Amino acid sequence: MRLILPVGRSGWAIAAGYFGLFSVLILPAPLAVIFSVMAIVDLRKCERLGKRRYGMGRAVFGLVMGSLGTLMLPVIWWLLHPA
Repeated sequence: MRLILPVGRSGWAIAAGYFGLFSVLILPAPLAVIFSVMAIVDLRKCERLGKRRYGMGRAVFGLVMGSLGTLMLPVIWWLLHPA
C-alpha cells in the first residue's frame, strides 16, 4: 500500500521531495533546503520515539537538489547582471 499512497510518510519529506524536484526552476530551491532539514529532524525524532516513518530518501533528494539550486542562484545573478 505504501507504493500507492504516502502511508506512514512524513509530510515534511513529501514537501521536500516536491520542492527538490521543482528546484531546477531555481526559485523554490531554498525552500527545498528548509523543508528537507525539517523532514530530517522530524524523521530522526520519530525514530528516537520508536515510531517508524518513511521518507528519508525524499528528504535527502530535496536537500541535494535544493542545495544545488541554491548554489546556482549567485551564478545566475552574476550572469544576468554583469559588472
